[in-house]
Amino acid sequence: MRCTSVAFVDTSVLLYAVSHEPGEHAKATRANEILDARDVELSVQVLQEFYVQATRSTRPDPLPHDQAVAFVETLLGFRVQELSTQIVRTALATRERFGISYWDAAILEAARALGCDVVLSEDLADGQDYDGVRVENPFRGL
Repeated sequence: MRCTSVAFVDTSVLLYAVSHEPGEHAKATRANEILDARDVELSVQVLQEFYVQATRSTRPDPLPHDQAVAFVETLLGFRVQELSTQIVRTALATRERFGISYWDAAILEAARALGCDVVLSEDLADGQDYDGVRVENPFRGL
């Protein structure tokens, strides 16, 4: 099945979407524009990472559990790639081939499993092509 959306979103997009930090206002606005367009897909891993990072007590503006859960419930309205043994296997190979973290490789492979050829991420190298899955930093220049 081909990706029915413009791009797969990484956790950073979701975290900026809920940020109230003054220095992140432009990125928060851009992240919400991306989500409001409703032309994105994501994975269970991204949802898990979002919840953990958004609610951690060391975050400058942590979300309370109920708000984070409500946001995750909203995000479940997007197409979400489940974790599978195939994604684990391909992520391990991608991690080895490109020398990136397993978690980044799993994001790329979840996008690939959905048929997405673009991952919106601030964390991976902007413009890098990972065997047909290209990374774009949606916050470049902000």
